[in-house]
Amino acid sequence: MSSDSSSSTVKNHGWTVTFAGLGINLALGVLYTWSLFKSSIEKEFGWSGNQLNDPYALCCLVFAFAMILAGRIQDRFGPRVTASLGGLLVGAGLILISFSTQYTMWLLGFGVLVGLGIGFGYSSATPPALKWFPPSRTGLIAGLVVAGFGLAPVYISPLATFLLSHYGLGRSMLIFGVSFLVIVCGLAQLLRNPPPGYRPAGAPLPSAKSAADGATPSQILAMPSFWLLWVVYFIASGAGLMVIGSVSGMAKKSMGESAFIAVAVMAIGNAGGRVAAGVLSDRIGRRLTLALVCLLQALLMFAAIKITGGSSGPLIVLLATLIGFNYGANLSLFPSLTKDLWGLKSFGMNYGILFTAWGVGGFVMPFLSQRLKSASGDFNSSFYLAGGLLLFAAVLSLFFKSKSAES
Repeated sequence: MSSDSSSSTVKNHGWTVTFAGLGINLALGVLYTWSLFKSSIEKEFGWSGNQLNDPYALCCLVFAFAMILAGRIQDRFGPRVTASLGGLLVGAGLILISFSTQYTMWLLGFGVLVGLGIGFGYSSATPPALKWFPPSRTGLIAGLVVAGFGLAPVYISPLATFLLSHYGLGRSMLIFGVSFLVIVCGLAQLLRNPPPGYRPAGAPLPSAKSAADGATPSQILAMPSFWLLWVVYFIASGAGLMVIGSVSGMAKKSMGESAFIAVAVMAIGNAGGRVAAGVLSDRIGRRLTLALVCLLQALLMFAAIKITGGSSGPLIVLLATLIGFNYGANLSLFPSLTKDLWGLKSFGMNYGILFTAWGVGGFVMPFLSQRLKSASGDFNSSFYLAGGLLLFAAVLSLFFKSKSAES
């Protein structure tokens, strides 16, 4: 079948695949509600200090580095198999911890198994969706798929609050585990790649001379543009996660038990930023959009120095929502850049390697923030550091060469 005829004779499953991927990410976004579980763990298990954060931190690291392996499996065996493995792993991890109060079991169950499952599910949601659409819609489709991950706390936060208050931590984890296993594995069956030779309507004819169309992981690791993007991703994701991880505690001082609203409202900003940045980047290009996102995030970090000093809970939530908006933008821009620069042939593994910047940034920046807070007694030094780094990232983002949004 020729590429010219394939677009007219093959049924386009693009929107089905896109919304299946969004649904998978809605389940996997349970990661962002750890702050709600933490208070129940402290109350029921008597944990304290680093024990309360270690399963979450380990989950983030495993998630990030599992994207490399998962991307390889996705490229070789397809999204359906990879996402199904993700659902099984997330479900198994949550079910395992539902029967245990031991620290080591939570590290294994939530930190390792759930982290692996999120990596497998997340890595398999975006690539097949992008393959069904022309380059002019890359940002929009990537934004829609990953928006599910950011939007998850909108329903998981109130649901978790209800379950924890009525059933306790163990039974709540069991309910989540069984539910997410069924949901993710079920939606995984809707994921599919286009047949060989398929070319979406409106897509340009493939260029045989474009080396980027077939860039392999070993090739991109030798490219300066990859390492430049890695540094920008590290800064942008780390700064956002620094605030996201602390917002519940900041808001709780003035909002009390209603602090879960802060998590949910911020999630709307997080998800909205993913779609908005994707659409904008399709119009004005990825590079300029990324520079604007980093610049705005830097300004918000500097504004946070005054706002978090003694402002009301709602104002802090507004600030966190805007920061979440800019943070979320990165989660659609970087997969889109990966596809633009290095093609779809090894997209899963290529983006998995780049995504390690998210994991390292999410580990290092909150760690530095906590150390600076312990030394100074407030978050001001953290916001100054993050703001300065983001200004640096905005400048760096203008130096790499990117294809136009329509190419």
